[in-house]
Amino acid sequence: MPDTPTATTRLAATRWVGVLTLPGFSLLAQACALEPLIVANQLAGRRLYRLQAFTPEGGEVASMADISQAASPPFERASLELDMLVVCAPSPLPPMHESTVTGRLRQLGRSGVVLIGVGGGTELLARAGVLDGFRATLPWQRFAAFTRDFPRVRLTQQLFEIDRDRLTCGGGTAAMDMMMTLVATHHGSELAERVSEHFVLERVRMADEPQQVPLRARLGHAPAPLVDAVMLMEANIEEPLTTHELAEHLGISRRQLERLFKKYLQAVPGRYYLDLRLKEARRLLRGSDLPAGEIAMKTGFSSPAHFSTAYRNHFGVTPREERL
Repeated sequence: MPDTPTATTRLAATRWVGVLTLPGFSLLAQACALEPLIVANQLAGRRLYRLQAFTPEGGEVASMADISQAASPPFERASLELDMLVVCAPSPLPPMHESTVTGRLRQLGRSGVVLIGVGGGTELLARAGVLDGFRATLPWQRFAAFTRDFPRVRLTQQLFEIDRDRLTCGGGTAAMDMMMTLVATHHGSELAERVSEHFVLERVRMADEPQQVPLRARLGHAPAPLVDAVMLMEANIEEPLTTHELAEHLGISRRQLERLFKKYLQAVPGRYYLDLRLKEARRLLRGSDLPAGEIAMKTGFSSPAHFSTAYRNHFGVTPREERL
């Protein structure tokens, strides 16, 4: 991760972390965001992170499961000296009178506080205007509405996003991957790995791994032939179809298929297909012990050399370097 306010050199200092919780929040997402910090404290044997809870107006708030969080101070008391603020909110974020909350978020953002959106927390940060010009993500079900409502935010479909002093995630367990990545940045990969082992996690997922978004949600209102073409590609990774074969399966001309890809996906079919295959190869390299040569065959490459060249051209590293 780049050298940002989240990557300070004050390794020995305690970081003060505010936690703003809104009614209807997800218990799972909140736990995934906060537990890595608490466990990091335990494993380090010292207070690396000190948490302070807030609610919009003070008092208790109930989760989506109708379990109440203990009474907390009102958010207006959140200190501008906080190091980080984690915003836990339901998704979708319901209409609310939020002038005090959004105003305080803007003040904290201007003061250099690292702002972290979990679940609907991304939407609340966007409403406050503190994500304008930043990359951000949120639960995939909200992609279309979020793009429409907040065009100045650079929405991605990644698992989580870390852009300077703004962190956002796809909700749920993605919050844990994001926060363990943050722990690694603050205190080193060894501690982050120990935190991961504590939670019996095989690995910490990387930011650029996509959310597993249903195909029709990803393509929005794209015509059925385009959706069917992508489904065929995803089902034929090991033995890729040619663009001509895809068009024949769909009963349309090659030119029609190319026009659909260009209009809705801003890519030619061959390039889009190659991207799918290389992403699957990266998933296998990161998540399995299969030899690179076998991964090359499983993702439709004629030889390990061809695979290595394509991988380096796409991701900037070779398959071997990816595993290192």
